[in-house]
Amino acid sequence: MGMDIRTIARSEFSKVGIGSLLEIPEPPDTLWVRGALPDSTYKKLAVVGSRALTPYGQEACEALIAGLAGYPISIISGLALGGDACAHRAALTAGLHTVAIPGSGLNDRVMSPQTNLGLAKEILASGGALVSEHPPSEAARPAYFPSRNRIVVGMSDAVLIIEAGERSGTLITARLAHEYNRNLMCVPHRIGDPNSEGTHQFIRLGAELVSSSKDFLETLGLEPSRIPHA
Repeated sequence: MGMDIRTIARSEFSKVGIGSLLEIPEPPDTLWVRGALPDSTYKKLAVVGSRALTPYGQEACEALIAGLAGYPISIISGLALGGDACAHRAALTAGLHTVAIPGSGLNDRVMSPQTNLGLAKEILASGGALVSEHPPSEAARPAYFPSRNRIVVGMSDAVLIIEAGERSGTLITARLAHEYNRNLMCVPHRIGDPNSEGTHQFIRLGAELVSSSKDFLETLGLEPSRIPHA
């Protein structure tokens, strides 16, 4: 997979449009980057969901992101299976910029998960970026994934939870959004659906219920005049 890996020191975060990372506890000292970070004027929306994404969750993710086509928005996620991969692919389909933050280094042979290496290549080919706080040859470790989530949230203006069960790891990301003072948005599900336990919990606690792409635009401070539907 092409494109050189470059490093960005913490002192340079603001210069390259990711100064919001300086607002979080223990920001990374260095980031390794492949590809192009979003323009500093872009709004950044983190999208996460269960690794075992349901058909409903996939449909909601695709429809909501499709409605953002044409707007200066970058979709941030973690390249994981399920909700993350769906968000990246929906962004590519909509022609949106997207940033993947895996829980590993950025060399092809250690990219995690390896099953999404092809997706990582598509992200780079589309003008997006891969970002990690780990050296390029560092393999994934379980402890790196919760740590990775703080960067996903820290880079973003708002966080969307597509789907999360009662004990889903996605809830870690939702809690970070609250701690980092990011807008937290959740997709509602059917009453009694076990895949909705996490999202409904956060809606009860004050997260914004999302039912259309227009909701994102209003939260991100963008004029929704061009939304045709969704």
